[in-house]
Amino acid sequence: MKLIIVSGLSGSGKSIALETLEDCGYYCIDNLPFTLLESFIADVMLVDKNTYAKTAIGIDARNQSESLVNFSESLRLIRNKGIDCEIIFMQAEESTLLKRYSETRRRHPLTDFNIPLKEAIKIEKEMLVPIARHASVVIDTSRTHYHQLRDLIKDQIGEREFRHISLQFQSFGYKNGIPLDADFVYDARSLPNPYWIPELRGLTGKDQPVSDFLKSQELVGELFQDITDFLERWIPRFEAEGRSYLTVAIGCTGGQHRSVYLVDTLAKQFKSPTLNVIVRHRELS
Repeated sequence: MKLIIVSGLSGSGKSIALETLEDCGYYCIDNLPFTLLESFIADVMLVDKNTYAKTAIGIDARNQSESLVNFSESLRLIRNKGIDCEIIFMQAEESTLLKRYSETRRRHPLTDFNIPLKEAIKIEKEMLVPIARHASVVIDTSRTHYHQLRDLIKDQIGEREFRHISLQFQSFGYKNGIPLDADFVYDARSLPNPYWIPELRGLTGKDQPVSDFLKSQELVGELFQDITDFLERWIPRFEAEGRSYLTVAIGCTGGQHRSVYLVDTLAKQFKSPTLNVIVRHRELS
């Protein structure tokens, strides 16, 4: 049986994640009180294994913080019952969360007359630490819109059921910050930059002229080979430790040329029946 716990900061997209999982065939429950989780598994999931063979449950700051302290022990008991339990933890930068609440005019679950929004977000982060430390995958939605998030959840969960591990390659621009959900970050800013060639400046790493230029650069080939060698050696070890997700982020200054080319090239290199390879270009979105 499969159980996915969806948690994270309010406003980070948990509802979208649950909706997407429902579309993927999961029985979804939002805001289940954490104190009822073990009872739900014992009295509902294990009793009707057909209906609840694939279940997703949202647990977040609407629970009392005292109950979340024992999350580690509850997770251990759940897995001891033979249930394959994974945790998706969703987050976003504070500025993004503030903007979303301003636009939607919704109330944060922890705010009241004495607790402003910024303080509520800080309190929420601390409350959810017991869940976050056990996350199978962390998704930063600061620069991800609705459809991108749905596609990402489908790629990570839906497709991976038929493969061993999800390997995500993500390009980004350092000028917009390093992705918070990356396991490994490689810096491509030392490579020759197509931006300084006038006829290539307005293109991206997906365009053939840029691809041809970078392919001809010896340093680009060296970095590509170094990353490839590292991943080919260590991916089997991550799988042996039970890791289900691995995110490799490659950045250049603007996230338009070098990082895009390297991500696409690495994705082609690692595409195989046993790997669910996912590609994201943050700045091209």
